Amino acid sequence: MQFGACRLVAALLCAMSTYVAAAEDVNLYTTREQALMQPLLEAFKGRTGITVNTVYLKDGIAERVESEGAKSPADVLMAVDVSGLAYLVEKGVTQPLRSAVLEAAVPANLRDPAGHWFALSLRARTLYTMKGGPASFTYEELADPKWKGKLCLRSGQHPYNTALIAHLIARDGEPKTEQWLRGVKANLARRPAGGDREVARDIMGGLCDIGLGNSYYVGLMRSGAGGPDQRKWGEAINVVLPVLAKGGTHVNISGAAVAKYAPNRANAVRLLEFLVSDEAQAIYAKANFEYPVKKGAAMDPIIAKLGTLNVDPMSLGEIAKHRRAASLLVDKIGFDN
Repeated sequence: MQFGACRLVAALLCAMSTYVAAAEDVNLYTTREQALMQPLLEAFKGRTGITVNTVYLKDGIAERVESEGAKSPADVLMAVDVSGLAYLVEKGVTQPLRSAVLEAAVPANLRDPAGHWFALSLRARTLYTMKGGPASFTYEELADPKWKGKLCLRSGQHPYNTALIAHLIARDGEPKTEQWLRGVKANLARRPAGGDREVARDIMGGLCDIGLGNSYYVGLMRSGAGGPDQRKWGEAINVVLPVLAKGGTHVNISGAAVAKYAPNRANAVRLLEFLVSDEAQAIYAKANFEYPVKKGAAMDPIIAKLGTLNVDPMSLGEIAKHRRAASLLVDKIGFDN
């Protein structure tokens, strides 16, 4: 009897230790690169003792969590643009969250109105120009005929470009945006291709005078992180923070949500709250040259030199509603042909 009782106590202690270990974990599914995430997750563990078990995916987070159902181990879902975050919500794999810490750090237009996702870092859609190019610019000017044969862009179907088109649809309506996009297409110096860094390369090579590129690529090029050739591309261009007429600069985000069936929900919230702390925001800035989402957080000097970022006030949640219309518009006018 006494031996049986001891065995029962041992079993209970074992179960408790297993529970405690599980309680000190959080499971992250992310499309962000491991090199960026590792210093953030190590810092989080150092602050909290919580281990982050990470699944790195190129895409398909929503489909994976959906297939796992209620038994999914996912606690936090992280995506690299607002379209991906909106898609997670549409697929029903997230849950709403109220957090005073997150709501204080993340402006209302950079989070889901119902609390399903929160921005963690920003990237501005900037104008790359040849030396001596314009010192100020509006996105609307991309369609100005004076730039005919002088504009380089990556594919119109890339999420960075469809997000900007969706922003214009949300603000101006589809007919006006179609007219603008046709003007942009008419100004192209070459077929849309490559990435944002190739836009800088082609400006240096004299193929075009202007183009669009995300702000963090400027940091990657000018820091030498992309190699000596890319450093030359980055130094060969000027960078302008464009604005929408009577508005601000278009931005996209990285962000995260708590998974619908998160088994470690409390730890998931702690992770998200840590990621908007001054410490984590500085790591984002150093590792990937992104703008902090939290006002006053440290910026990398290369990005700080681009000037003051005045983010357009329109809700990213509202912009994301028009991303499909933006994609269809790109195909309708044969933008990438």
